[in-house]
Amino acid sequence: CGKRIKKTDNTRELICEPDIFLSAFQFDPLTIESKKAATVVLMLNSPEEEILAKACEAIYRFALKGEENKATLLELGAVEPLTKLLTHEDKIVRRNATMIFGILVMHYPSFKFNFASLCLANMSAEYTSKVQIFEHGGLEPLIRLLSSPDPDVKKNSIECIYNLVQDFQCRATLHELNAIPPILDLLKSEYPIIQLLALKTLGVVTYDKESRTMLRENQGVDQLIKILETKEWNDLHVEALSVVANCLEDMDTMVLIQQTGGLKKLLSFAENSTIPDIQKNAAKAITKAASDSENRKLFHEQEVEKCLVALLGSESDGTKIAASQAISAMSENAGSKEFFNNQGIPQLIQLLKSDNEEVREAAALALANLTTCNPANANAAAEADGIEPLINILSSKRDGAVANAATVLTNMAMQEPLRVNIQSHDIMHALIGPLHSANTVVQSKAALTVAATACDAEARTELINAGGLEPLVELLRSKNDEVRKNASWAVMVCANEELMAFELCKLGALDILEEINLSVSRKNKFSEAAHNKLLNNHLSLKYSQTGYLSSSNIISDGFYDYGRINPGTKLPPLKDLAFQEPSDLRAILLVNSKSSEVKNSYHFSAAFGSPTEEKSEPASGRNTALGKGTAKEKASRNSRLQLVIRNSSPVKGRGKKEEEKVKEEEEVLAVPKLPGEGNYDKEWYPPADSDFCVYVYEVTKSILPITIIKEQIEVLAKYVAEKMGGKIPKEKLHDFGWELHISELKYQLKSNVVPIGQIKKGTFYHRALLFKALADKIGIGCSLVRGEYGRAWNEVKLMNESRKGAIGGLPPPEVYIVDLMFHPGGLMKLRSREADLYRFL
Repeated sequence: CGKRIKKTDNTRELICEPDIFLSAFQFDPLTIESKKAATVVLMLNSPEEEILAKACEAIYRFALKGEENKATLLELGAVEPLTKLLTHEDKIVRRNATMIFGILVMHYPSFKFNFASLCLANMSAEYTSKVQIFEHGGLEPLIRLLSSPDPDVKKNSIECIYNLVQDFQCRATLHELNAIPPILDLLKSEYPIIQLLALKTLGVVTYDKESRTMLRENQGVDQLIKILETKEWNDLHVEALSVVANCLEDMDTMVLIQQTGGLKKLLSFAENSTIPDIQKNAAKAITKAASDSENRKLFHEQEVEKCLVALLGSESDGTKIAASQAISAMSENAGSKEFFNNQGIPQLIQLLKSDNEEVREAAALALANLTTCNPANANAAAEADGIEPLINILSSKRDGAVANAATVLTNMAMQEPLRVNIQSHDIMHALIGPLHSANTVVQSKAALTVAATACDAEARTELINAGGLEPLVELLRSKNDEVRKNASWAVMVCANEELMAFELCKLGALDILEEINLSVSRKNKFSEAAHNKLLNNHLSLKYSQTGYLSSSNIISDGFYDYGRINPGTKLPPLKDLAFQEPSDLRAILLVNSKSSEVKNSYHFSAAFGSPTEEKSEPASGRNTALGKGTAKEKASRNSRLQLVIRNSSPVKGRGKKEEEKVKEEEEVLAVPKLPGEGNYDKEWYPPADSDFCVYVYEVTKSILPITIIKEQIEVLAKYVAEKMGGKIPKEKLHDFGWELHISELKYQLKSNVVPIGQIKKGTFYHRALLFKALADKIGIGCSLVRGEYGRAWNEVKLMNESRKGAIGGLPPPEVYIVDLMFHPGGLMKLRSREADLYRFL
């Protein structure tokens, strides 16, 4: 729009006339010549640096001409715009403005303090000027000016001090200069602006303990309470509460306020006030003070909980947030925690449904603290219908709200009835988002919630179907210790199920945990436990890595002993090993009592022999350790085995019970696909081991009925030794020739994989594996330990019969090594000379 100059009595104004348009893109230069000082004073507000510089220069020349001109400048209000120009970016503008003030102060000494303090007040708003004022010792004269009779000087000085004390160095110096008393005196001023600036300054300086002490010693607390009690000063109440909040952090001040009745007045004031900002600041004051345990105790004695519950019902979201935060702080007190069980938790649950995200976050934080280590409060939250809104918050955009809600759900899930209720609300799907979060706190809390809720098979299945395993495994790679720990915890819980363990291994959880546990700084107890739990569902890998299987590690069909591997080394899948050509490498020992399945009929691969064919008696004999059976008994036994294996469908005319029995036998013989095995050309199953099937049948029939554990162990040891070549004297150990036998088997089978039952000449580690496999089938607890140089042995625990009646209860069981080579069936107490010799040999 076009602009024109309109002349008035003392000024010139720029009037906009929207009906006049210019066709030019740039306004032509305009030279204005003015003989009126008022016009030039108006130009001090121009945004153009050139105009400001020339206006200052003109005013400077004007002021030099006489005292009357200086008075005119004061009357026209030139001081205020000039003070702003003292901090202008342009050096020329700053210089000219400073020169003008120099003349005014020189000729009017009565105004020098006003001018100087006003200039400093404006300059102190800028950081660089603030530093220069402090470095040039400006704080001390400013404090002296607080006692000036001129209210303008007081106002300018306290404003400058307020700007300066934002820096901690200035606050420390302020305490040394004993500035608290003169600042407190300003609270008695008749000018509200001075009182307000004094309160703001006290609100900053009382962050320091020394200033709080000085304020208390100079009766500053009484003045603050008096301000709060004076309704006419309600415009000061918010700032006064901020100072009180800082003072309440000091225990001595807190006690003083309580003893003088100020604490009760404060709580009543906060509860009854109708001004939201006052209620909010009162709640914030309580929050700050409640960080100290003794303060929480005093608050509880004054029944602060009732005040906070009342504030939760405020219409102001800010007050609701502050009250929730105060409840969160007070929840550290056991008495307060108990109070909020009936009053507070229901109101907080309602706030979870608020449209304001900050309100929901603050309410969730309060509930998180109230339910931690408190089953009663967790139950109260559930009874108040809190589960659904908590799960809804898991999809919030505020990380704090999500983390707090996850914490509450975790606390609830510690109780089984509540956990079932949480699971019915589709918790696993709701946790997928938090598990993918980029915030480490959210990741940590979400993983912990998974650990708390995935305690049964159904919940774990839902987690898999929801796609929760992938982000959970990815969290194991986190650089954050807490995230890594809680993710490991969740993996450990999930790995209780074989299917889950298999899926976790497919996603690389085992490899990641191995890597973590190799690092001293990154590993933790949960990562080690999770790794061990996964290994317990992958015993082939566990035995290869650790060389140890405990009595609780039950060997199942499909287990194979690949030999020792170093941590971090991949264990080849059994299928890959089975398809490899025979080599001079160590034979892979396979345990499998199930048959191979092709086209719904059970038979053994031709490469590994068929149980339907007549088998020649091995050199070592097929007799058991229980006694030599007749050929007729052997044929009968073999025919029973063949009958079970051959049946692939029920025969017509059979009764219903017989058909069900055959069906059960088929289900037992059905071979599941082993973890880690893929399909090359067709479905592949591990080679069957008919001899091992016979072993299982025989030991089940003959050894299982024995009631004494020690006798069971001895008989099974003799049985295993008999099947593996019998007793071997120590002096003939090197002449046993088991290596040649194993080589012949590998050549015959055209594979490095050798079923354990086909080995008729076995050394230490062959016998130990067979003993463990058979013992697990009939429920004899024993461990399998790999030694050096091809050694392995079994350890069992037995009660010392001679000490059963000892005083003080049953003694702990003793550990024995089972001799399978030199004196089969012999038991050597662990850490004895005989046991050490056995392991060495």
